[in-house]
Amino acid sequence: MLAGALAAAAAAHAQPTYAELAPILQAQCVMCHSGASAAAGLKLDTLEGLLAGSARGPVVRAGAGEASELVRRLRGTSAPRMPMTGPPFLTDAQIASFVAWIDARMPAGSPSAAVVSTPPRPAPGEPVTYAHVAPIFARRCASCHTEQGRMGPAPEGYRLNSYAATIATVDRARVVPGRPGASELLRRVRGQARPRMPFDGPPYLDDADIALIERWIADGARDAQGRAAPIPVGAAVRLHGTLADAAQLDALPLRGLAGARVDRARVGGYVEVRGRVTSDGEIEVQRLRGR
Repeated sequence: MLAGALAAAAAAHAQPTYAELAPILQAQCVMCHSGASAAAGLKLDTLEGLLAGSARGPVVRAGAGEASELVRRLRGTSAPRMPMTGPPFLTDAQIASFVAWIDARMPAGSPSAAVVSTPPRPAPGEPVTYAHVAPIFARRCASCHTEQGRMGPAPEGYRLNSYAATIATVDRARVVPGRPGASELLRRVRGQARPRMPFDGPPYLDDADIALIERWIADGARDAQGRAAPIPVGAAVRLHGTLADAAQLDALPLRGLAGARVDRARVGGYVEVRGRVTSDGEIEVQRLRGR
């Protein structure tokens, strides 16, 4: 009986509480899952918010840790895997702590304080990485631009729920590392291209968020570990904006217009540019047409 009592006491002691798990949530989750624009409506900055679940329903099931959607997302069993800024993701030991907590019916512990959300920002002189911009995409973009978002499949197949998807060039490049003005993603959130994004705006992204995305692209569209992305030489681009003069889209210089097809485009008008990325990140125009 003594051995059984000791084992039970050890198991009880091993069961984590929300208060003990809160630092993990602070470091990895609340940058996206807090406040009025919390991703999927899921707020992880308080126990009450976690228990309330997301717009799609509960994310924890008392006594069923492995079956809970929170754990499935942390493991990657359900897509997209969380946190959005990973890899690195949570360790196996950290995930096991969440499983044990849910299995123990989510004890609050003491104190049950709110987790303070602090969006990551680069230090002075530090390059912007995907870890800095991923929370913006998660809060404002990934609800639509994911495998099955609020509008169904991701619009035009473009997903913003991982680094690889954000810089992908399967059909065209939306991000041209080192060239913010040539990046469709930035032009959409600025409102230079229509429709302006996020699609559920206004409110749109604030000036600070837009500036951070611009810096991220200018710094080479680096991954979370700080590695710059290569220029997608030869990738197709499709840019919208105002034809500022005969060879400039807003402030973006255009190359090769002499050999391009031009339809109904006029200076000062809204146009579409189709072209390819050159080896130095410039845009070689293939077609220019008014919209």
